Amino acid sequence: MKDRVLVIDIGGSHVKIMMSPARSLQFDSGPEMRPRDFVAQFHRTVRDLRFDKVSIGFPAPVRDGKIISAPTHLRKEWKGFKLERVMDKPVRVVNDAAMQALGSHVAGRTLFLGLGTGLGSALVWSNNVLSLELGHLPYRDHKRIELRLGKPGLERLGRRAWRGEVRYAILQLKRAFIADAIILGGGNVHNMGRLPAGVHPGHNRNAFLGGKRLWETDRKTGKPRWNVM
Repeated sequence: MKDRVLVIDIGGSHVKIMMSPARSLQFDSGPEMRPRDFVAQFHRTVRDLRFDKVSIGFPAPVRDGKIISAPTHLRKEWKGFKLERVMDKPVRVVNDAAMQALGSHVAGRTLFLGLGTGLGSALVWSNNVLSLELGHLPYRDHKRIELRLGKPGLERLGRRAWRGEVRYAILQLKRAFIADAIILGGGNVHNMGRLPAGVHPGHNRNAFLGGKRLWETDRKTGKPRWNVM
């Protein structure tokens, strides 16, 4: 019998808990949610679920399963918080964009860009998953690129101008990373309309697939299949 993987996607507004692409639960997060608030609400939410392993996507840089900096839209107490200590099952924690990227990857070099409040990003190639922080790249007028491509840019520029800005920037990033494809996800992708060639819309269900893939092993060595960096 295959292990049952519970996938958790922690966002700035909601926490989504998935047992399958079609079966999910959620509760509110927001800037006031402390780690202990998350733990209490999580255990209440999953008390009737049966699972063997847990994958967590978190909206901040993660290295070797550790949250290494405070998330932009959650409290500072999350920095350094060890999620594996509050779960009763084996846990793997990665950046949320990396989990989406892994679930979206088909072949070649895949660059994932998440159009949300900021700009989530990750690159997948061969058996490697590299979390990125492209939102911090300098852009026009010495501003960060996520202020143009994220929600602040959409609100300031309006939908039509924002679409043009996104199309221009993502094609430059595609060239810079020599990507075969870009997966465009996040809450604002529905504002994009028609996408350029080589750019494909992401789907929320890919977070679940990425969470499951985190537990895949190499048949010959028994070691994890994916090298998450």
